[in-house]
Amino acid sequence: MEAVYLTFVFVLAIFLGFELISKVPSILHTPLMSGSNAISGITLIGALASLQTDHHGFTAFLGTLAVIFATINVVGGYAVTNRMLEMFKKKDEGGAK
Repeated sequence: MEAVYLTFVFVLAIFLGFELISKVPSILHTPLMSGSNAISGITLIGALASLQTDHHGFTAFLGTLAVIFATINVVGGYAVTNRMLEMFKKKDEGGAK
């Protein structure tokens, strides 16, 4: 019976996420996504915590995969944010300091 509840929550999250993202104007997508990628640090902590269990084999493989993907997401989020902020800096005019 627990699988039914978990499936219900998963499907509900899919519909809710789709509705929220579809309502965001396109001009706000980059700032919101770069900020929300930083929240993936929580996913990274959860993935690291999952590796601390006594299970071995496939569970350890999935935990390692989760750590790798969460790290890529966090680093990518900060890279996108940094690149976006660089666009708003003033360019240096010749030799003026």
